[in-house]
This record gives sequence, structure tokens and C-alpha cells, in this order.
Amino acid sequence: MIIKSDFTKRYEKIPVEIFNDADAASKLVAEKIAATINDKEKINQPCTLGLSATSSAIQVYEELVNLHKSNKVSFKNVHIFSLDEYWPLDKMELQSHYRFLKEYLLDYIDIPLSNINCLDSKIKKEDIHDYCENYEQKIASLGGMDIIVLGNMGFNEPGSHYNSRTRLITLNHTTRVSSASEFFGVEYVPFHALTMGIETILASKKVFFLAWGEGKATTIAKLVEGDVNEQIPVSYLQKHENLEVYVDYPAAAELTRIKTPWLTGPCEWDDKMVKKSVFWLCKKLDKPILKLTDRDYNDNGMSDLITEQGPASKINIKVFNDLQHTITGWPGGKPNADDSTRPERATPFPKKVIIFSPHPDDDVISMGGTLARLSEHGHEVHLAYQVSGNIAVFDHDAIRFLDFLRDSSKIYGFDLQKSNNIYLEALEELNKKHPGEPDSDNIREVKGAIRRGEAKAACRYLKIPEERVHFLEMPFYETGGVKKKPLGREDIDIVKKLLLEVKPHQVYAAGDLSDPHGTHRVCLLAILNALAELKNEDWFKDCRVWLYRGAWQEWDVADADMAVPLSPEEVNIKREAIFKHQSQKDRPLFPGSDKREFWLRAEERNHNTAVLFDKLGMAEYQAIELFVRHKIK
Repeated sequence: MIIKSDFTKRYEKIPVEIFNDADAASKLVAEKIAATINDKEKINQPCTLGLSATSSAIQVYEELVNLHKSNKVSFKNVHIFSLDEYWPLDKMELQSHYRFLKEYLLDYIDIPLSNINCLDSKIKKEDIHDYCENYEQKIASLGGMDIIVLGNMGFNEPGSHYNSRTRLITLNHTTRVSSASEFFGVEYVPFHALTMGIETILASKKVFFLAWGEGKATTIAKLVEGDVNEQIPVSYLQKHENLEVYVDYPAAAELTRIKTPWLTGPCEWDDKMVKKSVFWLCKKLDKPILKLTDRDYNDNGMSDLITEQGPASKINIKVFNDLQHTITGWPGGKPNADDSTRPERATPFPKKVIIFSPHPDDDVISMGGTLARLSEHGHEVHLAYQVSGNIAVFDHDAIRFLDFLRDSSKIYGFDLQKSNNIYLEALEELNKKHPGEPDSDNIREVKGAIRRGEAKAACRYLKIPEERVHFLEMPFYETGGVKKKPLGREDIDIVKKLLLEVKPHQVYAAGDLSDPHGTHRVCLLAILNALAELKNEDWFKDCRVWLYRGAWQEWDVADADMAVPLSPEEVNIKREAIFKHQSQKDRPLFPGSDKREFWLRAEERNHNTAVLFDKLGMAEYQAIELFVRHKIK
């Protein structure tokens, strides 16, 4: 019998399954875990699970809870071991991995308390060695780990040895910076953590590795296609004989079969694939589009394209023209002009426009130049700030704001005593607050007022009337902590209400799903759900939806449907609009892994996009903002 190889996966060293979204994959993993639990129960053996406190696993845990509630699985024979934990840290702090597992799983299943083994974040340092050995021995006494669910390699830092076991580890700077958002500042992140070791993980009979979103794409590429390297601990999983990797398409974006499928065998050469491959070839050979030759295509795995659609000159001209037609200085459409090759239609003019901004500064960071252009051209621009952004304000900024109000009372004759009391109460409250503890309702209101004031200042600068500035205050966000509530009906209805009031011709929304805190993802989902429910409205037939990206990532040029070039003066306008958000300046509270200010990130990204267009053979611009058109089905 001849076995046909799947050459599309020729670069992949381990199996990986790609799903449209996390829902189906999470359900599948939960069902497999439940089946293992039930099988072990039938033969009267314990089932041992290693669980990680990763956002990638949340839906798996929720599905396990659903299976338990529907009487499809019991956890009475299950022993759970946590993958890792910050040290030292009270186990009920918001950042505790024990609390994470408790709130997403443990509180809702029938597991005996004695079967819950979470790493002790308060263990005395002198007892840690013996404690970790006992942790390993307990796993061994139960017959070893049956299943481990991973979204990372715990706190196994680069350089972790292949034969490492459960231990105390010193967190490196990169890890602490990436954890800063959980602790409301990197200075509050512990310097140490307890973690299962590489050998502990690899000794498990089964490993599920889950990854969702663009932010995981590089990690997945290293795991699936890279070499085993102690500087990349996730690569050790290639040595596991029973590993299943589940990802969505954004997380798979850097895999060869997704990024450059023409290198893995025959592919379907639609317009998007042709553009993607031509831009890749230009970058590889450092050539503009119109200088590519037949030999360039043939020597770089693209001979099929030449055979089907060649010669090179024909392909080059089409791709060149398609890219050129995305460029426009009229993002709202140019009146009295032929719009047959423009990304936006000429009529109606002016248009009614809603720009949805997840946080109160995403609009200017991501599309400040385009926003300024829309305002300058006379469109009816509405700004809709979806969440308050109140957790991203430093305590000292809140105190400064209240101090200003106290001093203002003297000038305007307000109740000075009341203002002073408010200031002193807030000061006392903030001084008592532990790092990472949520603010009170009053402090959140103050911090929210700071963000609203900054957003209104930016809008005034861009000549957006105050009556067109909408603060939606979506309820899912208002928890006071980094962890948010799920998207709810009330959130969607708030978005729907504004859409029905304005009846826009254009909607701009943040498609930046690499936001490390997940708010952008929820905000976009609210908009898309609202639009889907309104798609049969008469006004919606003449409405276009444009997605922008922000501080974390830019669109691939091959995906972009509209490119708005910015002059040096417009770059300065965008910068000044970002500067109006003073509480986010000098150092934003939650910078992610990039510590630079948002204006620096935005300018570099927009400039690099312009340089790329220049290298592809387009006109030379100072900066370019990219947009993708989204069609509501």
C-alpha cells in the first residue's frame, strides 16, 4: 500500500490542528479529557491532570464545567496539579494561579478538596526544596500525570534544562514585563515563581498545547517548525510522543503552510494569494514589483503561478495596479471623482462616520492621521469610546487630579472643605490598597474621568464637536481588575443603540486582536454582533466596515484594502493628538512587552509601512495607515 504524504505539512515536526476559532477546539479537548477521566473511573484508577492558568485554556475549563453539570463526567477520582505559581504571593490575590483555577474550574466541579494540589505560593524559602520533591513524589505515587493542558511552558525560562523538575525559578525581565498588566505595574511582579520542570511536563502520558490569536504565532512556529533549543523551552515538546497542538488560524499565521503555502506544494492562486506571494518575493529578493522576472518566480517555488497566470510582466502589472488602487488621501471618498478604482465610494459626501475605539486612546494611536483627514474633509465624525480605560491610570495621576479639584475650589468658591475631604479620603484609600488590588468605585470614577477628559481634549484638537463624542462604558469592562466579564447582551445593545442613532455610512473598528489584555477582542465582537443584527436595516446597505490595527501589530500589506498616506505635518498632528492622553504618557501602565510610548510605536509602524510601499515600487510617503474592509455576513 502506498501512503501519500501531506506535503503541505512538510516543514512541521509535530502534528498541529488548525481551527477557525477556539470554541470547537476547546470543546474537543474538554471531551477528550472527560473521556480519559471516565475511562480511568471504570477501572477504579485515579486520573491525574496538570492544569495551567493560561487564558488559552479558559474555554476548555468552561466546557469541562458544562460536561460536569450535564452529568457527563465526575471529578471524584481526579487529582489536579497546578503547573506553576508566582512566589511569594497570597493564594487569593487576583494574580494567583490557584485563584484562576478556582474561579474557572474548581468551584464548579465535585473534586474532593484533598485532591487539589496547587503549588504553595507562601511556602518558606528554606522548605521549598523538600516541598518540590514531595510534589513530584505525589505525582509519581498516583501513577504519573495522565494529561497536562498547556498554553505555555509554565515558568520554565530560556536556559531551563531538559531534565529539570518542579522547582523555584527566578523570573527574567521579559517575563516580569509581560506579567506587568496583571500586577498593575512591573515593580509589583514577584521576582520568583514555582514551576513544574521540563522533565515533569514531558513525563505526562498526554499533553494538549493550546494557542489562540496572532500574539502566539511566533511561539507556535518555534514549537512546530523550529529546532529543539534550551533557549526556547517550548521546543522541548517536540520530544513528547503523545502531544496534540490545537491552534486557530491567527496563531498559525507563521507556519509555512499558512504564511507561504506555495513552498509546500500546489496552492490555489486567487488574487489574495498572488499578492501575498509577490510581496514575499519582493522582500526576499529586495526588488520592486515591476522588476520581478520569470526566473525570479521559477527559482523561488512559484513556477506554478507563472504557468497559470504568467508571464511575470502580466502578474507584476496586475499586482502593482491593485496595490496602487488601495492608496487614497480621501478615506471618506473623493467627491465628484471616478471611484471605480478607489477603496471608498465618492457618494454620499460628506458621510456619517463612527470610529469605535476600545480604550480612550486607540483611535488616535491607530488611525489618528486618517481621523484628522476625515474631520478636515468635513465628514460627520462620531467617536465612540467603548470602555473607560480606568484601570490604566496610575494612582499618582488620580491624586494629582483630585488635588487640582481641591485647588480649583479656592479659585471658584466651591465647597473647599468638601473638596479637601474627598482628596484626603482618596489619598488614604490608595495608600491602603495592596498592589494589584482593584480600585474602589469612587477611585475608578476618578480615573475614568481622567481618561474621558483626555479623549475630549484630543477630539477638540481634531475639531470633533463634543456632542459627537460618545462614552459607551460597556459593562463587561467594569470589574476594577484586569480580568473582565464575558461579553453580554447589555454590551451589544449599547453598541446597537449608537449605530441606530447615527446610521453611519462608515464604521471603523479595532481589529487589533494582539492586544495582550483581550479588551480589543471583546470590543470588536460586540460591534460585529451588533452589525449582524442590524444588517437588514435600510441604512446598513450603504454602510462599509473598516478595521484598523493599533499599538501591537499592523496589517499585512497583502490583506490591506485601503492605505492612507500621511505627510510629515499629518504625522505631527497624529502625535499631538496622542499627547493629549497625558495619563498614558511617559510610561503607560500596561505597555506589554514593548516599553516604548504608544506614539513612538505608532510612528515607527506607520513609517515602516510607508518604506515597504516604497520598496514595492509605490510613491514615497512619510507614513501610511492601513485598513481592511470587513463584510458582515
